[in-house]
Amino acid sequence: MSSVRWLWVLCAVVVMHILPITRCFGLRAWILRKRDIQICQGVRIAGGGRFIGRGRMTVGEQTWLGPYGLYVTHPDASIQIGARCDIGPEVCFVTGTHDVGDASRRAGKGKAQPIFVGDGCWLGARVTVLGGTSIGEGSVIAAGAVVAADIPPHTLAGGVPAKVIRHLGSKVQ
Repeated sequence: MSSVRWLWVLCAVVVMHILPITRCFGLRAWILRKRDIQICQGVRIAGGGRFIGRGRMTVGEQTWLGPYGLYVTHPDASIQIGARCDIGPEVCFVTGTHDVGDASRRAGKGKAQPIFVGDGCWLGARVTVLGGTSIGEGSVIAAGAVVAADIPPHTLAGGVPAKVIRHLGSKVQ
């Protein structure tokens, strides 16, 4: 990476962390767009978040990204968050993992898989979403859950690992 690019990244990181947590949403969105993250209209990004990796990330219109989130992408695995989603504080998206290695080193060969969150979802505080998973539209993920498998649309899921607790209505009021 060129020294000018490094300087830009450093300045962006510093600015992102000194802004008030629930203010300056437009400035945060502008900075992230400069990092090639696709931020649609009306997205509000709370402070303290970390955006790591060179993979693609897309955030749909009118979505809220809560404070102190972690978004880890990889060139082979994107994060796609739909429109009108509410992502709670300290939610963690991690596209990368490892195969189980032999006895000399259990974290074997690294790999990455994409993450998809459908429109209208709500992820509670401290949810962890692992690579290779899809959360169906209109779903709610309870606080503290670990999403390690696909969640169907219009369901409430929770636990470690997250499991469907009940189905929610799909009718829009």
